Amino acid sequence: MACREATHAGSWYSDDAEELVQELDYWLRSSGLPKLTDARAIIAPHAGYWYSGRCAAYAFANIDSQRVQRVFLLGPSHHHFTRKCALSTASVYKTPLGDLPIDHEVYDELRASGRFEDMSMSVDEAEHSMEMHLPFLAKVFQGTNVKIVPIMIGACPPETEATYGRLLAKYIDDPNNFFSISSDFCHWGSRFGYQYYEKKRGPIYKSIEALDQRGMDIIESGDPDAFQEYLSEFKNTICGRHPIGVFFHILRHCATRMRIKFLQYEQSSQCKNMRDSSVSYASAVVTALT
Repeated sequence: MACREATHAGSWYSDDAEELVQELDYWLRSSGLPKLTDARAIIAPHAGYWYSGRCAAYAFANIDSQRVQRVFLLGPSHHHFTRKCALSTASVYKTPLGDLPIDHEVYDELRASGRFEDMSMSVDEAEHSMEMHLPFLAKVFQGTNVKIVPIMIGACPPETEATYGRLLAKYIDDPNNFFSISSDFCHWGSRFGYQYYEKKRGPIYKSIEALDQRGMDIIESGDPDAFQEYLSEFKNTICGRHPIGVFFHILRHCATRMRIKFLQYEQSSQCKNMRDSSVSYASAVVTALT
């Protein structure tokens, strides 16, 4: 049985189970948010927990672990280029808080579509976007038999995002399924090759916040075309733009009406001059409307 190791444990987050549980418990409680029986998905960041753990907790705190049996995990590819979506070759994803088994029944259905490629174990273990969600999931689902369906979303053009969205839409209609969408927001600074600044907003960090807020408002509207126009106009470096794009089409083609609501926004630091840099983080919950 092939296991994907927790390759970022000990660097991006603690590899000590007791320490990690205490940290996650604190962030989840501090969010002050209740578990929602109608929560079907979240959008959460994937940076090192020192930077984004507190913000991410605002998303994961909404999950009702007693209802969910399966978590679809959609994350971007930072190192491996593909225009498609890729599935893991592992059977289990390891975390310091216990292993999360992959649902191979769903994987078989997805592979049968002919739309997915497989990522090698080295590609899988190098990618952090999905791994950073795993300790939160292991903590929230502790004591349950939850399975995961990790899908690495490549640099898909809009029409390909739509194809994958249509293919995955049926799964979100099942209330036993849950979607965890991995994305950081603006990566600002010369080291990221992105320094968009509207001086009328005041300090640089306020301009970044306004830029991200504009994107978050569009995401809440659920309009994939408006999101593409926003990305085209402002070039905001939202690294999970492709998972978000696929998710838009999941919502467009599913039978259940959903609402996206952002709950928390943070920045790794406050940029005040052109030599500074920062990464933005935002957490959202997606609920089913009755």
